[in-house]
Amino acid sequence: MKYFYVITLLFATTYVLLISSCNNQQDKSGDLSWNTVQDTTQRVAIIEGGLQGPEAVQYDGEQDLYFVSNFNGPSNAPDSNAFISRVQPDGTIDSLKFMTGTAEAPFHSGRGMFIMGDTLFVADLNGVHGFNRHTGRHLSFTDLSSFEPGFVNDIAAGPEGALYVTDTGKPQLYRLSGKRATIAVDSLPQVSNGIIYDEKNKRLVMAPWGEAHTFLTWDPVNEIQGEAGRGVGGNYDGIEFVGNNFIVSSQADSSMQVVKDGKAAVFAKLPGRPADIGLDTKRNRVMVPYVALNRVDIWALPDDKN
Repeated sequence: MKYFYVITLLFATTYVLLISSCNNQQDKSGDLSWNTVQDTTQRVAIIEGGLQGPEAVQYDGEQDLYFVSNFNGPSNAPDSNAFISRVQPDGTIDSLKFMTGTAEAPFHSGRGMFIMGDTLFVADLNGVHGFNRHTGRHLSFTDLSSFEPGFVNDIAAGPEGALYVTDTGKPQLYRLSGKRATIAVDSLPQVSNGIIYDEKNKRLVMAPWGEAHTFLTWDPVNEIQGEAGRGVGGNYDGIEFVGNNFIVSSQADSSMQVVKDGKAAVFAKLPGRPADIGLDTKRNRVMVPYVALNRVDIWALPDDKN
């Protein structure tokens, strides 16, 4: 009987410690600040084991899961190897190759993603694929090859329901409306990588690639270009809004930066060159993919949205 009590006590103690550990992980963002440069102690989970050149992460809030696009080979090769993984918020990969291409629409190198309705749109070598986000079934492909794109990269939706796609090889911005593709802007001051819609100011914000530091904007309704601030690094990739500010990933110095009132500041140093980040709005976390490391890190973010 004595052993029974000892085992019961050990079990209860272990249970309490596990619950405490989980609670500490959930509450980690409350101890963070945009003014403090974080390190890997703010990392709450790692996604790995089968990922092959993960380039972008997209959070599906309705299903409460993540989609991870994988190059699975050279970033610009027509090898039909790309796939999208479905991942749980704790980092568990529950379907490694949840979405793949078809014989009619091969999927070469998965890049930036965007959810509209039941469709996950994914940028690829020569265009944009559409997948059913519930079943993984391939639905559509919009071909951009007639525009001779340099590097089709990221996707965001404008207020009128059209999709806007960046080209990191050319200073262009594509517009997709239904099955029709056009060039929305053919002469941006610089090439862009990530793109996000700024609901407050009714404009698209683009992350600059190369040595450029200016975050360009595009008002798709009034067709007006502008600026949303300047960075302190370079080779920016992912971009996400957190409250009134936006965060960006910089491959130039392996950092994440927050842009507040038009000025950027580093708030996290990363263990590798980050690609297209995703935002878990339920847990206030950012998912950071590293193409070269075959891994995605999940980091806590500060609670401050101002």
